[in-house]
Amino acid sequence: MAMILIVDDDAAFRATLAETLEDLGHDVRQAASCEAGLRGLADGGVAAAIVDLRLPGDDGLAFLRAAAAIAPGVPCMMLTAYASGSNTIEAMRLGAFDHLTKPLGRDALTVALGRALKAGEQAARHAPPPPDDGVQADEQMVSNSEEMRTIFKRIGLVADSDNSVLVLGETGTGKELVAQALHQNSARAAGPFVAVNCAAIPAELLESELFGHVKGAFSGASADRPGRFREADGGTLFLDEIGDMALPTQAKILRVLQEREVTPLGARHSQPVDLRVVAATHRDLEAEVAAGTFRADLWYRLQVITITLPPLRARAGDVALLAEHFLRAHAGGRGKRLSEPALRALRAHDWPGNVRELRNTIQRAVALSEGDLIEVEHLGIGAPRPAGKAADNAAPAAVADVDWDGTLENALAQVELAMLCRALEAAGGNRSEAARRLGLSRQQLYRKLAQYQLE
Repeated sequence: MAMILIVDDDAAFRATLAETLEDLGHDVRQAASCEAGLRGLADGGVAAAIVDLRLPGDDGLAFLRAAAAIAPGVPCMMLTAYASGSNTIEAMRLGAFDHLTKPLGRDALTVALGRALKAGEQAARHAPPPPDDGVQADEQMVSNSEEMRTIFKRIGLVADSDNSVLVLGETGTGKELVAQALHQNSARAAGPFVAVNCAAIPAELLESELFGHVKGAFSGASADRPGRFREADGGTLFLDEIGDMALPTQAKILRVLQEREVTPLGARHSQPVDLRVVAATHRDLEAEVAAGTFRADLWYRLQVITITLPPLRARAGDVALLAEHFLRAHAGGRGKRLSEPALRALRAHDWPGNVRELRNTIQRAVALSEGDLIEVEHLGIGAPRPAGKAADNAAPAAVADVDWDGTLENALAQVELAMLCRALEAAGGNRSEAARRLGLSRQQLYRKLAQYQLE
């Protein structure tokens, strides 16, 4: 059907993937390095490429940069054993068609490859290759969840656009990190990134803060002030908690977005500005529009591109990953680590304050723990929900079969097995949905299924 190029230095994996592709009716061309892969691409006839991120010598990102010049119409799918926010965003920014993780199931491969081949048939991409000195994404955007990987891909795809972006999500989910990633991976990265918390500034002062003023514009205006819009000229302005902004100020924001010019308070003439606006809120703006507390025209103008961040409780598989990340950041090389009971307590917590609450919890635990081991009492998050007090969607019946007089390892295995079976049943056998329910990545779920012989 089509010629597929595989670039991976793992010969066994490459052979297995080639066999699967041939079973699907495709021809396969293999390469073990970036250089060999680029030669195979330059030979022509390739309809799609599957490229490993980590390669000897030049990596998969280098392949993407070169491939954009050699064969701009060939969709390239990046493949990695561990997808961080950084490498996902960078891959998508460099023109990757998709970003996939190992092990790659046959069904997932079939769907992704079908989409790639269809896109390749419709049109070749014409974007010029980004410069080699592009800014890397913020490493605080750490996740193994499918929901966050989808967001990383979206950031990479829209980073170079000048369209307004509306970031939605509960307090503490990392909305400013998304704004920073959009800025750092855009052509405006060399310009300023200016953040304004609209909820933290009194309404009567916010206009002056944003638009600036001239000397004598009001009592106390003893000198000209440029304002945040002009400070962000050439870069990105991040308007955090824009849902808390007063209606009169909203009208002026809308004018700036439409006209790309700012009139400082007390000034007679407007001044042009060249910037991108990223706004964020934890509020339901659609409901605010219906209630008349947020302008409908501004809402429509802001949501050209919308990114919705999931709460931490919906990505429970990331809790331990983030906790270890924050521990490395705050421990200062002191070799501190989390005990198993502490990790279980972190996973059991609801995290109403989301990632920010988790970061503060780890920072506090590092300060309060005297030795190398961080225990539950150092976390300060309270005891996990007791049996019988579970949430409505929990499975307390599964706990009844646990041998409470046995070993802790066996008890945990019993609970884990029961939850796996329950999730698979609730998902109708759909492994992706079961993994989402359990807060695991697909790869983590596959390992658990193999461990309990549920495959």
